[in-house]
Amino acid sequence: MTADRYGADALASDWDRPVRGRATPAEATVGLVVEEVMTDFCGEIVAVDRDLWTLTLEDRHGKRRAFPLGPGFLLEGRPVVLTPPVTRPAPAAPRRTASGSVAVRDTRARVARESRIFVEGRHDAELVEKVWGDDLRVEGVVVEHLGGVDDLADALSAFAPGEARRVGVLVDHLVPGSKESRIADDVRRSPVGAHVLVVGHPYVDVWAAVRPDRLGLPAWPDVPRHVEWKHGVCQALGWPHADQADIARAWRQILGRVTSYADLEPSLLGRVEELIDFVTAP
Repeated sequence: MTADRYGADALASDWDRPVRGRATPAEATVGLVVEEVMTDFCGEIVAVDRDLWTLTLEDRHGKRRAFPLGPGFLLEGRPVVLTPPVTRPAPAAPRRTASGSVAVRDTRARVARESRIFVEGRHDAELVEKVWGDDLRVEGVVVEHLGGVDDLADALSAFAPGEARRVGVLVDHLVPGSKESRIADDVRRSPVGAHVLVVGHPYVDVWAAVRPDRLGLPAWPDVPRHVEWKHGVCQALGWPHADQADIARAWRQILGRVTSYADLEPSLLGRVEELIDFVTAP
């Protein structure tokens, strides 16, 4: 074979490469130990000033010196060009649902369970939906409203609760000696009582479970017992209350002030959470 008289192209290689290699970029993060080649000062980076484009090194004796950022440093014996550390955004806080639970992202609503939650009226159902709706869809729990607590026995008879068909019931004005408490006791003693949980709040109506300060009130009006509570509240507040349409508009105004669990009284919050746990228990 004939030898190549001229050999390889001398300029094709990195012929003037420094002995320690070429400098590569590196972030000047606090805690990194580097050496400044002009002064042989070696120390830990304890501060970085973006505005002045400088860093401060502290050696093992506690002595500090400031140097300009850029080339002229060794990191583990290799040349580097120090740059300010990249500011990384803080981890995003987990999104919360209106009930305060951590939101489950990119998840479809679960197929509805056989178990149900019954509430006394439409307003109760709308309030539960607004605060716990996201949670209920993830858990696959359907909320149904009764015409009133007097309809509970018939509703349970039609539903036929069982081990896999639990029913949670939210009742207004569940206080000792009330009609509601007597109905709840009857359900507990019934053959389906083991599969039904009846809980309630102490208010005459679920409106009062909304914190009054959310409407600029120090407290809900005191309504005489012979006056229908919703009409009495509207009258005391100077709101129209001639017919059901007026009552519906009043409720929309109240519900509009509710954005999360923080707008509700704890006596309602705990009861709804208890019902959700009951109907979703394995």
